[in-house]
Amino acid sequence: MTSAAHLVPIPGPADAFGAALRGHLQRLETERCILRAPCLNDAPAWLALMVPDAEGHLGGPHDDADAFTEFAATVGLWLLRGHGLWTVTDREGSMLGFVLIGFEPGDRAPELGWLFLPEARGRGLATEAAAAARAHALGPLALPELVSYIDPTNAPSRRLARRLGARRDVSLANTASAAQAEVWRHAPAAPLPETA
Repeated sequence: MTSAAHLVPIPGPADAFGAALRGHLQRLETERCILRAPCLNDAPAWLALMVPDAEGHLGGPHDDADAFTEFAATVGLWLLRGHGLWTVTDREGSMLGFVLIGFEPGDRAPELGWLFLPEARGRGLATEAAAAARAHALGPLALPELVSYIDPTNAPSRRLARRLGARRDVSLANTASAAQAEVWRHAPAAPLPETA
């Protein structure tokens, strides 16, 4: 099977420039996961998650073009806001999914989100990666608040939010992004220790 032309990197100066930009994005590591800058080669995994949207938790249905546009926009948040999408791999480099600190039209606060491939679910990897992203957002990035928008029928994401210590917040329930989602608020991180 041949990939669509827009999903194939073109070697040369532009590709090298993209790699240099990715090298400046924050890389986070946990015991089992690496959160790294996304690259074009990650787009097929994003599409595999977004296009079927079998459970309807991701705002679908999406087609390939819509899903790619969402991927590009989420990656582009790094340039616009200083946070965005991380690709999550295991320590050997195998793709697990994505974690993001997003901010979409209609959001009232930065959002912590997660999308994991079916084969990576049920092992606590999403919790581990999302906890690292949350700590980075509320710690070094000093974001004043962080929420997760979760479809009420998405029981695994609700459980993950609870494991992260998030609490349901009904005060944001009438925002555009939350119109059909529950809002889960993540407590601010503890203050970072002072360094000498």
